[in-house]
Amino acid sequence: MTATCIMVLGTTSGAGKSWLATALCRHFARQGLKVAPFKAQNMSNNARVVAGPEGRWGEIGSAQYFQALAAGVRPDVRMNPVLLKPEADTRSQVVLLGQADRELSAMPWRGRSERVWPHIHQALDELRAAHDLIVIEGAGSPAEINLHASDVVNMRVARHAGARCLLVTDIDRGGAFAHLYGTWALLPPEEQRLIRGFVLNKFRGDAALLAPGPERLAELTGVPTVATLPMLWRHGLPEEDGVFDDRPLGAGAIHTTVAVIAYPRISNLDEFRPLKNVPGLRLVWARSPAQLVDADWVILPGSKHTSADLAWLREQGLDRAVERHAAAGRLVLGICGGLQMLGEALVDPHGIDGNAPGLGLLPLVTRFEASKTVTPSRAAFAADLPGPGQPLAGVVVQGYEIHHGQTVPHPAMVAAGQQAPVALTHIATGEPLGWRNAGGNVLGLYLHGLFEDAAAVQALFGQAAPTLEHVFDRLADHVHACFSPGWLDALAQP
Repeated sequence: MTATCIMVLGTTSGAGKSWLATALCRHFARQGLKVAPFKAQNMSNNARVVAGPEGRWGEIGSAQYFQALAAGVRPDVRMNPVLLKPEADTRSQVVLLGQADRELSAMPWRGRSERVWPHIHQALDELRAAHDLIVIEGAGSPAEINLHASDVVNMRVARHAGARCLLVTDIDRGGAFAHLYGTWALLPPEEQRLIRGFVLNKFRGDAALLAPGPERLAELTGVPTVATLPMLWRHGLPEEDGVFDDRPLGAGAIHTTVAVIAYPRISNLDEFRPLKNVPGLRLVWARSPAQLVDADWVILPGSKHTSADLAWLREQGLDRAVERHAAAGRLVLGICGGLQMLGEALVDPHGIDGNAPGLGLLPLVTRFEASKTVTPSRAAFAADLPGPGQPLAGVVVQGYEIHHGQTVPHPAMVAAGQQAPVALTHIATGEPLGWRNAGGNVLGLYLHGLFEDAAAVQALFGQAAPTLEHVFDRLADHVHACFSPGWLDALAQP
């Protein structure tokens, strides 16, 4: 089979492409179609571990991971063949078909496109051969005329697939009709013809006030406005680009404040999204010591550049604030890069991340290796966890690992009898995935996804967050109600 392709384009980043594509994946899967998501190139430090070729695990952007789950198919690296993980303002690690590629990472942006395009169209062609429908997500805007000649993610993909394109805009920002018209007008005629409908997203107010905007837009472009989607504050998905939104979604009086330190190269921050749904829990993205004063928990999350983020943390005085929090017996949790920061030292013989002294809250040392660990992991917390981590004692959790660093107890401190107890153990290998201090209030874990595991959330907070299945169905219901009856299904016809 050669699947029909529906593509979701946006007038800007943040217009709502990712969640709309997720909703469409679930909508069409509920119609009995075999659906797969696709995004040729994604730029995000929010990544998930999925199946790759020849049994290898690889990375893709979180958005395509969730879209695959919404479609009811197993995520794999072809659904996001190129992932760019920013390491600095002008540098990104390039992940090709799930694997970090140092040669591509060193190449100029424009020179890279012709190298990756054959892998992109092959991945898309393979998915099309095995499915009824592909829901493709674009990136940014298709009308970035300075990048059009080297485009591998928007209209080049649309042309290759003969995609039926929706162009979505954020009407809450203002200027929505100008954004839609301007984007359409900057496309060449053969690409304009691929645009089948305009979508107004994040609408608040009286829909009667939209007239005569859609009618005038149709006169100018020949493209109808096919849906107006009301603002959906609580759609339940993480924001793909890592929006720091700390509005609580759970009900009840605040009883626990969790401060996640938001350093510049924070990664995998989407794993904290379930905390927003816990009744009585307040999530704070902390950038100053004052934001840690009233926190019950402090979390040092993952980092795409651990040594640089550790230097930033020290510049803000957050290192001393974390130390004071730990000295008071309150919980400090480091995840992946955060775990590495909690140790005594970062050692980088291969030029991966940089050398640096750690915070010294755990007697560990991390060495950055050229090869990268990318794998799903099932692990068990130690049965004798003391202190604030005690509710997790004996709990088995499912998550994933993405890291260059390899962490071990500091040899000199082991000799001096200061070895950190193992807090988390990989069930299949018996290898340690986490350590703690003697009091149990400082925990460092290599496992991502703790707060997405229902058993862990239940143990920590006595309640579970809404399931992803509930989130996906709600998104599909929302979209089904807002498009003209039958319009989407007609769009998907072969």
